[in-house]
Amino acid sequence: MGELREQAEKVMATIFGDGVEGDQMIARKIAPEFFDLAGSFCFGGFWSRPQLEIKNRSLVTVSQLAALGRTDELKLHLQGAINVGWTREEILEVLMQTSQYAGIPAAVQALNAAAEIFGED
Repeated sequence: MGELREQAEKVMATIFGDGVEGDQMIARKIAPEFFDLAGSFCFGGFWSRPQLEIKNRSLVTVSQLAALGRTDELKLHLQGAINVGWTREEILEVLMQTSQYAGIPAAVQALNAAAEIFGED
């Protein structure tokens, strides 16, 4: 296992706990090498940079995924945001602000995803 992959594993464990990001995705079953490479680069490369703490990167990721309407990944990262210490209220505030920059439909879609994660579906 390369140094980048080892760092990625540490970061993913911090964010996702025992469930490594992407394990819930059906696509991982048919393209595991892609997920290993992408995860190594993303979490071992970018998420490991010292300029932002993992907690802050988590919230940045949640806001970007919400704005892009990437609901499957958003759900994983919403749980990750909770795991690294963001509160329900802080996360909801970020998702509501999404409406001003990505549109109300994007915010509603993100809030629906959050409702599932918060157990309010």
